[in-house]
Amino acid sequence: MQKYVKNSLTLLPFLALYFVGHQAIAQDKAARPSPPAQVTQKVGDATVSINYSQPSIKGRKVWGELVPYGQVWRTGANEATTFEVDKDVKIEGKTLSAGKYGFFTIPNEKEWTIIFNKVPNQWGAFKYDDKQDALRVNVKPKKSSKFNEKLVYEVSSKGKVGILWENAEVDFNVSK
Repeated sequence: MQKYVKNSLTLLPFLALYFVGHQAIAQDKAARPSPPAQVTQKVGDATVSINYSQPSIKGRKVWGELVPYGQVWRTGANEATTFEVDKDVKIEGKTLSAGKYGFFTIPNEKEWTIIFNKVPNQWGAFKYDDKQDALRVNVKPKKSSKFNEKLVYEVSSKGKVGILWENAEVDFNVSK
């Protein structure tokens, strides 16, 4: 019995380190300069969830510099943004099957391409493969009604999804 207790006590520091380390990893994302964020909303009987990281402007020029025009962007920071629906929906009138997608955009001054990619778990857009795209739609950006220091996604119960950052707003519609 003493040997069992002694062996258990020697394992105790290792178990403590494991749990503390595991907790530190979970807290690590919240401490990032671009912390994680999520928005979830019912649109009809479908649930729309967007998971992303929120970059801040921090005095930088966003459009055309920090986020170059004409290039695929993860539309957030850190891991690629994900877009998930639990039912088949229509995006700008085109069918998107239920599932979890990597969400990317190609920003331009007069038109953005919204991309739903079949590979949801990616770091940034470094391994983005357009052959894995499930759907692409084009929408027009507009000036937002207010300045947004941090990137924000909004989803209304009527299905309007808004991407807002700096003085730009890019909307697309989700419907059943």
